[in-house]
Amino acid sequence: MSLQRIAWGITGAGHFLDRSYQVFKEIKLRNPEVSVNTFISRAAEEVLRMYGLEQKLVKISGGDYLEEIFRESEQGSSSPKVGRFGLDRYDALFVTPATSNTVSKIAYGIADSLVTNAVAQAVKGRVPVYVVPVDIEGSIISEMPYNIDRKQCKHCEDCPPRESCPQEAITTKNGFTDQIDLLKCKGCGICKELCPYKAIKGGPVEVLVRDVDMRNVETVKNLQGITVLESPEKILDLF
Repeated sequence: MSLQRIAWGITGAGHFLDRSYQVFKEIKLRNPEVSVNTFISRAAEEVLRMYGLEQKLVKISGGDYLEEIFRESEQGSSSPKVGRFGLDRYDALFVTPATSNTVSKIAYGIADSLVTNAVAQAVKGRVPVYVVPVDIEGSIISEMPYNIDRKQCKHCEDCPPRESCPQEAITTKNGFTDQIDLLKCKGCGICKELCPYKAIKGGPVEVLVRDVDMRNVETVKNLQGITVLESPEKILDLF
């Protein structure tokens, strides 16, 4: 199967997010002729900023035709750009990472977001769909965005992380450092490096996969036109 024109759907999960980005970066490095159109859910818009990946997407989708970045917040309720999946514009659609919410919607045929709408239209247009769920079975080790450990924080009046944050994402309460506003944070990591008390953290956390999410993944595996992959790296095997 020749994959030259592909679409990438991103949903609002931190787990697998950076690995998904690295996979598509590798695809572009291996074959610059491959075009990647990126579809970003409303939740993914926020999560991409939290993990510092929002600006890096231009390395995957540079802006030319079939290499645009489509954000759900800019597309309207009808998501008109997904109509391309019925016009022989794409060779495949990859949804990675796919949140448990997205997987459940796909499992039951709900298409009320940019990415789930893309999946529905891709199947109708006979475009192969590959889904990488974040919640498959057992438990997962997920990378969490930056946060302040309040037990370790000394609530310094002069706080280098707060004063140096380029997004002004560290808020105050009663004049002292309080928390990181994740809707402003872009995941640059400057704050973590500057805190002398190592009170700013972000890293791996073990999360239990719910049984209902595992069942939904099994349902998606049996749907027409959709293939479930266990990790983003499995995508590379198709190229």
